[in-house]
Amino acid sequence: MRTIPVALQMFTLREEAQKDFAGTLKRVAELGFDGVEFAGFGDLTAQEVKSLLDELGLKAASSHVSLEELQNNLDKVIEDQKIIGSKYVVCPFLLPDERTEEHYKALISFLDKAGEVCRREGITLCYHNHAFELERLSDGRTALESIFDDTNPDNVSTEFDIYWLTKAGETPLDWIKKYEGRTPLVHIKDMTTDGEQFFAELGTGGVDLDTVLDNGVEAGVQWWIVEQDQTRKTPFESIEISMNYLKNKLPQYS
Repeated sequence: MRTIPVALQMFTLREEAQKDFAGTLKRVAELGFDGVEFAGFGDLTAQEVKSLLDELGLKAASSHVSLEELQNNLDKVIEDQKIIGSKYVVCPFLLPDERTEEHYKALISFLDKAGEVCRREGITLCYHNHAFELERLSDGRTALESIFDDTNPDNVSTEFDIYWLTKAGETPLDWIKKYEGRTPLVHIKDMTTDGEQFFAELGTGGVDLDTVLDNGVEAGVQWWIVEQDQTRKTPFESIEISMNYLKNKLPQYS
């Protein structure tokens, strides 16, 4: 049976990486992660990042790249992904003033065109959700549905974040099944069960992780990606707890 590797979104360790990028990656490898999802390369070049990954035995799962960077420097983004060995580039976030119906229409048009350019170069463009895309537009669909329904499936794929889907009152597996075969990347995250709904280490909260993990192979997931936006422990403590949870859940660690 195919197993799905596990990566860490480096935004989780943003402060640590700013102080010591190479040392932070080394610790990620020591904790047992197969790869990382980048949110910038620190002060390193793409080639330096690739050399570091090879030295540590890590893979570049994907890269979060701002919408502005995708719009202005797509060729350079693609070149960097090829150098580091990443097959996926992700549009990670929209600013508050970009969350209007007019902006969504422009976004959809851009993602479709940029995704086609990426596809010709062997890269898949994905879109990562938060909770705000679950608001409904004038046609009754959520913004998230419009993004995926109105783009060519060959050009734009998903990176569902199950924390934000859950926080918006959605069932993550429903979305993964709806866009089955178009879900190469999934952010697996947990949420506290109190009213605060704070970010939690995997297995310590109330998000239905089991059904998502159990359906990953069937849905075509290529990478599970751990991210904890904020933590009340140290970030390294949090990702170690989450990784230990996955080691007890995933077949490759049994």
